[in-house]
Amino acid sequence: MQSTGVWRELRRDGARLAIKDYGGGGPTVLLMHGLAGESGEWDATAAALLPGLRVVAFDQRGHGRSERRPTDVSRAAFVADAAAVATSLGVGPVVVAGQSLGGHTAMLMAARHPGLVRGLAVADASPSKGSPSVRQEVVDWLRSWPVPFTDRDAANAFLPHPAWVDGLEWRADGGYPQWDADVMTAALADDAPHWAEWEAIRCPAVLVRGARGIVPEAEAHEMRARLPSSRMVTVDTGHDVHLEATTEWAAELAALAQRGNEAD
Repeated sequence: MQSTGVWRELRRDGARLAIKDYGGGGPTVLLMHGLAGESGEWDATAAALLPGLRVVAFDQRGHGRSERRPTDVSRAAFVADAAAVATSLGVGPVVVAGQSLGGHTAMLMAARHPGLVRGLAVADASPSKGSPSVRQEVVDWLRSWPVPFTDRDAANAFLPHPAWVDGLEWRADGGYPQWDADVMTAALADDAPHWAEWEAIRCPAVLVRGARGIVPEAEAHEMRARLPSSRMVTVDTGHDVHLEATTEWAAELAALAQRGNEAD
């Protein structure tokens, strides 16, 4: 799917942030991609939510069109970026939604900046401490990319979804990721548990978990138990819930935005 969003730029703490505004009306949904992703992953979600909701995404630092090699890739920096983007929109509290790393950013934003958040949607992410073995698997996989990909067929054969292929930067000699592996590795290093902040969230929240994703079922139930006001949904996908079950994911976002609207 081709993007119809309008790009603009925000600078915070010396880092350039690229914001993609899809337009639309009603409450605003702010979307955040996962590690090694970019905002184009949200094109299908945006299409499903428009025109009833305003949809905005941004490339997190170290990714896509944003600052490629930021000096700070701590969780605090990611969360401060998200808060700055939400504030720059000038539309009041937003629904924050994200997958994986983006979901982690979203939940911490909801805890640390409650005045900016009217609802929270998390796709296959958890407040628990990251597993060293899973983290190493991710690092090894990112370093294994046969860059540059010679053509789209080669990229499609290696990458898990066409949206990942669309997110490559195509140069004369092939396709390159829009990130540097050492920056991604550094971003994974800040993996402290954040259960206290999860429990502090007060806005409506939904966890959408992939049955074959990275959040174990028992952990998802623990999230639900520690935040009784939250809702848990399991879909038959892997880790890329937003790409593999876009219809179900978008429906949860729309319902969440409506809940926040009724509470106004």
